[in-house]
Amino acid sequence: MPELPEVETTRRSLEPHLVGRRIVAVIVRDRRLRWPVQADLEARLEGARIDRVDRRAKYLLIGVADGTLLLHLGMSGNLQVVGPATPLRKHDHVDIVLDDSRVLRFHDPRRFGSLHWTEGDGGSHPLLAALAPEPLTDAFDGDYLHQVTRGRSAAIKHILMNGTLVTGVGNIYASEALFRAGINPRTAARRLSAVRCTRLVAAVKETLALAIDAGGSTLRDYVDAGGRPGHFQQQSLVYERGGQACSRCGASIRHIRQGQRSTYYCVSCQT
Repeated sequence: MPELPEVETTRRSLEPHLVGRRIVAVIVRDRRLRWPVQADLEARLEGARIDRVDRRAKYLLIGVADGTLLLHLGMSGNLQVVGPATPLRKHDHVDIVLDDSRVLRFHDPRRFGSLHWTEGDGGSHPLLAALAPEPLTDAFDGDYLHQVTRGRSAAIKHILMNGTLVTGVGNIYASEALFRAGINPRTAARRLSAVRCTRLVAAVKETLALAIDAGGSTLRDYVDAGGRPGHFQQQSLVYERGGQACSRCGASIRHIRQGQRSTYYCVSCQT
């Protein structure tokens, strides 16, 4: 599933192609996404000028004068800007045709993605209104993490992936951040001191920044708006390196399952 780095990479690759362009047509080929595509979406968007392309958690926000298109990539979706003669593929569900003849095309084999029209900047939409702090903002700091982990017996990796506490830290990035912070992913969250929480927050921010710089991670079919895969998986320190030697100490990287998700950590460096 595309996580924060993949969505932010998509946003950055879309922005120069979309901002300032006018939408001349919207073609919805299949309305059966995670939620049915609104019947009036075409009428809402056609003729509008795109003013901004933002991101909130794992949602892309394409803003026009009187509202915002919220778009979620789901588990397998991607957005690409393609030429007008680009052949359609199976699962190309939505086209947004721009005034330079290029097309913003939404491709989603599993149809877990979604598109929603909302008035205003989108912040009050039910899908966004109650979201937790963004991990790359000042609102997510050591004091915040220490506060929300008090009394919580869940493993700290589960806490990092809990979207009601912090948004967008996916499985890969949680494992990588915990390694950088030297924290065992199975540690009960309430056991972390304020110092370790501050260290972990810094590691989360560092990991996400590095992932964005690398274009995200492509483990299956993720590509950005230009069709380019991510490369962060090639520089990961623990993820999918089970049985290999730790780059820091030489001990074996261990692979376990936590909540039906793969976790990788160093048995020596992470305590």
